[in-house]
Formats: sequence, C-alpha cells, structure tokens
Amino acid sequence: MKIIYFHGFASSGASGTVQTLRKIMPDIEVIAPDIPIDPQEALPYLKELCRQEQPDLIIGTSMGGMYAQQMRGFKRICVNPAFNMSRLSKVLKTGEHEFLNRRKDNQKTFRITRDIIQHFNQMERQQFKDITPDEQQICWGLFGINDTSVNTYDLFRKYYTQATRFEGEHRLNEKVLRHTVIPLAKQILQLQ
Repeated sequence: MKIIYFHGFASSGASGTVQTLRKIMPDIEVIAPDIPIDPQEALPYLKELCRQEQPDLIIGTSMGGMYAQQMRGFKRICVNPAFNMSRLSKVLKTGEHEFLNRRKDNQKTFRITRDIIQHFNQMERQQFKDITPDEQQICWGLFGINDTSVNTYDLFRKYYTQATRFEGEHRLNEKVLRHTVIPLAKQILQLQ
C-alpha cells in the first residue's frame, strides 16, 4: 500500500504530519514530496508524481488538500482544503518568506510574486472542472470545526457529497490524525 501526502503552504515533505503518518501506519509507504511554490510548476509535478507512483490514496492538507482534490482518478482525502489560496492575503502575500520545515533542496526561504498569486487565481478558477459521479465517490473532505484560517466546507459540498466535520483546527495534530484522518484512510484502503 502506498499513500502520497501533499503538505500545506510553506511546509515540506518533512512535516510532523508525515512523521506521524509513518509512525501510525508503518506498513504503508508514505511518499511526501516538497511541493513547488508556483502552482504552474506544482500542479503538473504532482500529477506526474501520482501517475508514476500510482498511490492507493492521496492525503492533502490545506494547500495540499486543494492540490489533492485535482488529482482525478485517485482516491483522496482533502483535509481543510485551501481552495482559495489567492484570496488568503494573510498567507499568500508578496515578498520573502521562510519555510516552516526542512526542504530536500535545503532552501530556507522562498519568494511570492504577484505572478505566483495570479497563477493560483488562474488555477483556482479551473480546479473543479471534470468532476464526474465516479470522481465524487473517491474524494473525501475533512473540515475542522475550529478552523479559523480556511472555511471551504460549503464549496466542497457544492461538488462532492463525502464531507465530514471534525473536532479540530486548521493544522493537524496527532490526536486528529489518530481519531479522524487515519480511521478514514484505513476505511478507504479497506484495512479495518
């Protein structure tokens, strides 16, 4: 079994969520790429990675949930998906920013430009295209009741039926992983 995990904005494949997933599910291979900052690079990269790896499940959180939703043909869980990145002015603002976690390329900072914000906006306008009834059966949304950063539950429900709220905030912790995300992942992977 193989899971690909898509991290949130300014994070990396070395996040605490990835470490916890690997600890809780040691028999499952967890692939966790560092997602490029610009969606014009990130989206094709992630689609190609999924095509090559053929994961049994994709789990994405926040920005990663927004990307996960777009991986047509794969089972996926979108946790607190940030479908409107270009409008999150507290997060996506021009200038130099620091990564929250170590990246494989050892980069410590990244730059957000107006072009990158525009690229997010262009991608967001296309992200819900080509959703078939079959797609609706293989995409799940998990939404923290106390998430004050992103609230896309209603937007997700406009396109998908499998949406659940959980007791938690925007960022995941081990409790939410153990009691909400992992049980759903095991159910999808038929490991229970």
